[in-house]
Amino acid sequence: MLLQSLLENDKMVVGVVTKKESPYNSDFCDLKPLCVKYGIEPFYTQSINDKATKVFIDTVKPDIIYCFGWSELIDQEVISKAPKGVVGFHPAALPNNKGRHPIIWALVLGLKKTASSFFMIDEKADNGAIISQQEVFINDEDNAGTLYNKVIAKAKVQVLDFTEAFEKDEVIYLDQPDGIGNSWRKRTKKDGKIDFRMSARSIYNLVRGLSKPYIGAHFEFQEKECKVWNTEIIVDDQEAYLNIEPGKVLEVYSKGSFLVKTGENLIKITDCDEISIKIGDYL
Repeated sequence: MLLQSLLENDKMVVGVVTKKESPYNSDFCDLKPLCVKYGIEPFYTQSINDKATKVFIDTVKPDIIYCFGWSELIDQEVISKAPKGVVGFHPAALPNNKGRHPIIWALVLGLKKTASSFFMIDEKADNGAIISQQEVFINDEDNAGTLYNKVIAKAKVQVLDFTEAFEKDEVIYLDQPDGIGNSWRKRTKKDGKIDFRMSARSIYNLVRGLSKPYIGAHFEFQEKECKVWNTEIIVDDQEAYLNIEPGKVLEVYSKGSFLVKTGENLIKITDCDEISIKIGDYL
């Protein structure tokens, strides 16, 4: 979408480096149709740092490189090939929340706001000088898809603004202080598993953080994995459910919707893989 914003506004794009497919990015998008529309032949690679890619960069001679959505650290040789450097994008409020899965972690942790940040790439991840940053507020109803759209809406405006600033040599660089901020780790499959001993709020946040376009949170029942896409917190009468164990199914509305006791309050599963359960089952 950021490339599209540049092309639609007649910014000079001398080349596009991309991948044909990604085995691990569930939100991967093939850029070739967009490139072809604007008369650009994309250069396909598996590594931004390999020899062939560096030769391609030397051929097209960019003044500046924009690196958006690329899950690989760029080496210093590539950085040095663009006179004005390499711009990176991170959907978090740098210098806080560097690292992996920023949209997912923001939702899972229940943050109330994040940011759309552009920075100059150096040898460390998400570390260089910030050139543009806009706050993005997170509503309780937001999920991975809606938050992604909010961030991208901000980013599409930002990329045009700082591109024009580069053209006029008016970019303002804000260095990130050493030792300030944190870095989020890579998530694994076990991080997406629902344990009904968790509070209803924690389950709700986990589900919305991993909703589409991501892989979905899941629980296990009778040795089968069930993906959950949407939930609703039900604040219970503590006295009425005081003796009920977490994980017990209290109501069944359909094969994809049911009510479960959690470690705190109740959670209503409103959208999940079809599953045959009955009242009294344990998840």
